[in-house]
Amino acid sequence: MNDTLKTFTPLAWRNLWRNSRRTAITLIVVSVGLWSILFFNSFLNAWIQSGKETALGLLTGSGQIHAQGYMDDPSVEKLMAPPNPALTAALNAQGVKDWTTRLALPGVVQSEYKTLPVNIVGVDPDAERRISTIPGRVSEGRYLTGPEDDGIVLGLHLAERLKTGLGRRVIMMSQNTDGTLAEQSFDVVGLFDADQGTEDFYAFTGRRAAQLFVGLNDEIAQIVITLPENGDLEATFQTFRDAAPELDTRTWKQLNLLLASTDTYMGMFIFIWLGVVFALMAIGIINTQLMAVFERTQEFGLLRALGMKPRLVLLMVTIESALLIGAGVLLGAVLGVLTIWSLSGGIDLSSFARAMDMLQSGEIIYLKYHADGIVLFSLLIWVLGIVVALWPARRASQCSPVEAMTRKT
Repeated sequence: MNDTLKTFTPLAWRNLWRNSRRTAITLIVVSVGLWSILFFNSFLNAWIQSGKETALGLLTGSGQIHAQGYMDDPSVEKLMAPPNPALTAALNAQGVKDWTTRLALPGVVQSEYKTLPVNIVGVDPDAERRISTIPGRVSEGRYLTGPEDDGIVLGLHLAERLKTGLGRRVIMMSQNTDGTLAEQSFDVVGLFDADQGTEDFYAFTGRRAAQLFVGLNDEIAQIVITLPENGDLEATFQTFRDAAPELDTRTWKQLNLLLASTDTYMGMFIFIWLGVVFALMAIGIINTQLMAVFERTQEFGLLRALGMKPRLVLLMVTIESALLIGAGVLLGAVLGVLTIWSLSGGIDLSSFARAMDMLQSGEIIYLKYHADGIVLFSLLIWVLGIVVALWPARRASQCSPVEAMTRKT
């Protein structure tokens, strides 16, 4: 078998270039198809990762812990005490990057001109800087200085709707612990820039200031956790459930179903694109290979007449297809790697800023190499291409010597 391959491989390579135009067309079809798959795979992975980092970095984190029923009714009656020693030990474990506590309650914000609904979020500013990107998004004024800071940080769009601004005072209203309406004025100390949904519905003040505002002691609404990028999400959050089974512990996939669905189905989209591209490639490969077989009918008939067995004709044509598709795959892989490398500094999508805000995605997408994806898709295209080319090869092996000799050229 080795001697046969040594004999047929150089012969098959020379046969490919007997019609250089047809060979070039097939190479272009295969290489462009693989290039598009590698590029879109890298782009989609980068886009999904950017959207995930943006959405989770604002408020959600890797997951959160609440009192039972709080997610259905986020009121002062559904709060919880600070984490107990067992939960604190789990939160401080090695697999956890960071965590913080917040008080988040529905309320109303009122300016001189307008009254709007808002989520009042009391935070520990130092911990928030490690957990959330909101502190770094303050575009005017300052962020909060401590849990007792009773200033308020509003979103730019919310401030615009309220017709208020930095240094002005707004009235915050929410339910008190005794069921009455808590009402207090807050100075606007900062304005942050995020997606419109976050800007419109969240206002931040110090956690202790928010607790005093509604008559609480040390009760909190949520514990927000972030994990390392390669952290084991489900296993880590199971330790939190074991440490505090009476609480409602959810990962980001349970808190943000839209993002979780996008993360799942966008990963499948590349295989749909692979199917579409390969279907188009298969048409081109079959067409060119069938034409090659038809044009070489007399050649195959002569080889059969000289005693070459059908399986050897099949092997020779298959080797030609393997070499041709392999060269196209190699060219496509090189083009894909070069394209990803040239764009690894980031694709600026700031001209689509509004759309990026709606999708909660970053304005710059950073493409990265995925060696496993490059190898996987290259092998898939090569193997499937050879399988498709077996039909023309089989047609060549079944060529009758008598029919080939009598066929007019």
